[in-house]
Amino acid sequence: MPSVLASQETRDARKAKVVGVNAETVTNVTSTDFPGHYPGEDHEWDVQEFRDNLTIQFHKLHPHDASFSIIGIDASIANAFRRILLAEIPTLAIEYVFVHNNTSIVQDEVLAHRLGLIPLTGNPAGLRWLRQYQKPTDEDPEGSGVADNNTIVMKLKIECTKADNFDELIRRGEDDPTKIYKNAHVYAKDLEFVSSGRQSTFFTGEANAVSSVHPDILLAKMRPGQCIDMEMHCVKGIGADHAKFSPVATASYRLLPTISITKPILGNDARKFARCFPKGVIGLEEVSAEEARQEGSGYEGHEGETKAVVKNTFKDTVSRECLRHPEFEGKVKLGRVRDHFIFMIESTGQYPSDELFLESVKILKEKCATMKRGLSDILR
Repeated sequence: MPSVLASQETRDARKAKVVGVNAETVTNVTSTDFPGHYPGEDHEWDVQEFRDNLTIQFHKLHPHDASFSIIGIDASIANAFRRILLAEIPTLAIEYVFVHNNTSIVQDEVLAHRLGLIPLTGNPAGLRWLRQYQKPTDEDPEGSGVADNNTIVMKLKIECTKADNFDELIRRGEDDPTKIYKNAHVYAKDLEFVSSGRQSTFFTGEANAVSSVHPDILLAKMRPGQCIDMEMHCVKGIGADHAKFSPVATASYRLLPTISITKPILGNDARKFARCFPKGVIGLEEVSAEEARQEGSGYEGHEGETKAVVKNTFKDTVSRECLRHPEFEGKVKLGRVRDHFIFMIESTGQYPSDELFLESVKILKEKCATMKRGLSDILR
């Protein structure tokens, strides 16, 4: 009899698409809703059913930070989106640095590396118009060649000098280098975009010109007599080639937690139970007279006492802390909804955070189309 009940519970959990989270193990992990796996059950994939069940809910939307849920997809699809966000959306970054003069204390290689990691932005239409630069290889010694549609040129020419009222400031005891010197600190805002050819169509004006997302990124510190004179070539690339091309600081997802209170948790136990979870996940309420009168509810004779109720599982981190206490044994079940993915995307600034996900969808569609064409060629 127990085995029959256990198998029934497994089937119910599978139909609810809940991954069981136990004290030391997880259960019902693998997705098995495909044709022929369970006798008498039809799991044939249907486009219309997928459209009806697919849901996208935004929880937070800021230019550099977004959180949203995708409900009704498989883990393989969710992970494909995550990997594309990290490594396959093309962005613009500094690739080549030509040093004409650098007398600062920062070595050429270190400064070039710092420049390459600066997130750049510009007119979105112009960034989409740019093509990826093809580097020369043994098979193709010329590559694509430098052109206005694949290379953005920027310059950094800056020299540190004494302030006009340097002597007066020194007499007053001023020792702040940003006040007694000009250009004592070199920032990303000092990078100058140089338009070339058709680039003026897209990158004209201060708002549309290619520039740093964060203008106050410190690049170097200088003193009078030191200068930096460099030319930089920016090209489009993907995060799979170098992390500087990744459009996100991070892109991750987690499954929506579930908490089921199977037996009443009352009084001090209820307050202790609430402390096992992040604030807002578990609430405390009084047992109503109706609940106390209901036979089999578990609240008989406990009218007015404090009980634990589930408020918002979205905030839960699934720490499993409640499963470590013997007083809650058999009273709670933890899990995660297998097809409810909560995405967190932090953009570096070249794309708004919500557009990044749309770009990942476009790339996945292109991959599917490429695979479809390949299969068609094989079957011919």
